[in-house]
Amino acid sequence: MSTESQVLRPPLTAAGSQPIHLSTSPLQVFLALIWDTVQEARARWLFWGLFGLSTLLILFFLFILKIDVVQGAISFMGLPAGAGRTVFSIEKFVRSAYMFVAIFLYVWGTFLAIFASAGLIPSVLEPGRIGLLLSKPVSRPMLLLGRYAGTLLVVALNNTYLIASIYLIIGWKTDIWYHSFLYAIPLATFNFAVILTVVVLIGVLSESAALSLMVAVALMFISSLLAQRQIVVNLLNSEWSRQLWQALYWIIPKTWELGKVMRDLILREDPAYWIAPLWTSAAFGVAVFLGAVARFQRKDY
Repeated sequence: MSTESQVLRPPLTAAGSQPIHLSTSPLQVFLALIWDTVQEARARWLFWGLFGLSTLLILFFLFILKIDVVQGAISFMGLPAGAGRTVFSIEKFVRSAYMFVAIFLYVWGTFLAIFASAGLIPSVLEPGRIGLLLSKPVSRPMLLLGRYAGTLLVVALNNTYLIASIYLIIGWKTDIWYHSFLYAIPLATFNFAVILTVVVLIGVLSESAALSLMVAVALMFISSLLAQRQIVVNLLNSEWSRQLWQALYWIIPKTWELGKVMRDLILREDPAYWIAPLWTSAAFGVAVFLGAVARFQRKDY
């Protein structure tokens, strides 16, 4: 058999997968790896589970919004229906509702995505499977990057589906449309993209989905604690402990601050502090992913 006829079978044994020939371009290989990850998520029911839970949440919002939100808000706040300030108050109420819903979806979506994706990276490193993959014409960095991008694509699609649907439901019910609510889509996806690099690294190091999940969730909690640095630094009684807290704050991704940026954008308050959380979190993600690639390159299977 000639070299040209050798093919790379996709990581997933799912129906519809296409073989990748040696002559295939790197971009085509990369796209095929992404598609295989999506196919595996579907075959393992992770895809359907993720979108199914999102659909249940959407149906829940449809149910609770059967009540007349606008008139209910007027009654709740004790405002006369004909008052000149009613429109402003109701718009403020709905904008606040958008903000609280966005924060809930930001937290819910991130945790749900972590639980759904934790096993996708270690699964490709299973004995026998990884050996077969590495015998094919695909580089290790490409394999890891394709796996990462495929997982991120599944979560990005779910975030878009969930948040856009809730936006349409609230807008349809209240007839008040705040497009800033949709900032939740890129911010939630970006936050997950950073956390996912940790899942990839722990998956490469330990080949354990459970440990990847635990570390990722713990990182989110630690990030929220470190974000209270203005309070904690004043409580610490030693300079070295204050410096350590500050150092950890700048190293760990800013899950809490990204949520606050989203809140400010929805409430039309100029985020006073948004560039640093974005670039430090992105730098953390890039560094962690490069570390995962370096370890993956040296690991013997």
